[in-house]
Amino acid sequence: MNTKLIQGVEVPELGLGTYKLIGNQGEQTIKNALRLGYRHIDTAQEYRNEAEVGRAIKASHISRDQLFVTTKVERSLLEPEKLMLSVEASLLKLQMEYVDLLLIHWPNPQIPLNESLESMQILKEQGKAVHIGVSNFPMKLLRQAMEDFSAPIFCNQVEYHALLGQFDLLDYASEHDLLVTAYSPLAQGRLVSHPVLNEIAKKYDKTASQVALKWLIEQEQVVAIPKATSEQHLIENLDALSFDLEDEDFYAIDDLEKTTRVVNPDFAPDWD
Repeated sequence: MNTKLIQGVEVPELGLGTYKLIGNQGEQTIKNALRLGYRHIDTAQEYRNEAEVGRAIKASHISRDQLFVTTKVERSLLEPEKLMLSVEASLLKLQMEYVDLLLIHWPNPQIPLNESLESMQILKEQGKAVHIGVSNFPMKLLRQAMEDFSAPIFCNQVEYHALLGQFDLLDYASEHDLLVTAYSPLAQGRLVSHPVLNEIAKKYDKTASQVALKWLIEQEQVVAIPKATSEQHLIENLDALSFDLEDEDFYAIDDLEKTTRVVNPDFAPDWD
């Protein structure tokens, strides 16, 4: 598995997003992914599948130090005591002593950010999270976390794909050696029929989805966590690692309009 070196840590470029992978079928999908070579698994308290992730990983018999596992704290549980207890519960469900990356899932303006970050730093010091970070943080909040509160942020996980730009974040990530994890990297199916992506895909005998994933992971600080349920799609996504885009094709995707946001709940922050 190809990796990105972030703050001295190797992070697999392609992971498995597990949103909606629940129950026996979800657990089996995660087992299949691990069998096929996935070593980066992304879950969240809100997904209600940490137990499935934990059982699948345990059944895989893969050494823990070969895996990169992320979970995320629900926005309603960011008060210090609730946060600490919720992460203890997550680790029990995951059957793990630690996660590689612990994120705030969504910002919550009702709860002081510095208090949440302080609690996460305590968990880091206790060895229960190797790294901490945030998710769905616009630049203003990310800067506040890092510059005002001096939090040791490792990652900002955001919606990022060929139809949504994150250029300011990428510049900041490069400057501060941050990981950018792209969720919904295929815009929840919207890229499959995109004419430019399909035209480029023909050149490489690949699919539009594979081209879209490759465009992401060719960027220095970026890894992607597409969700897949079928073995065919798990394999297809992995195969995005098997080729390189020529510069003209990379820049053609760069030039696509970047204003399509597919994840925008009513509690989302003001995007910048």
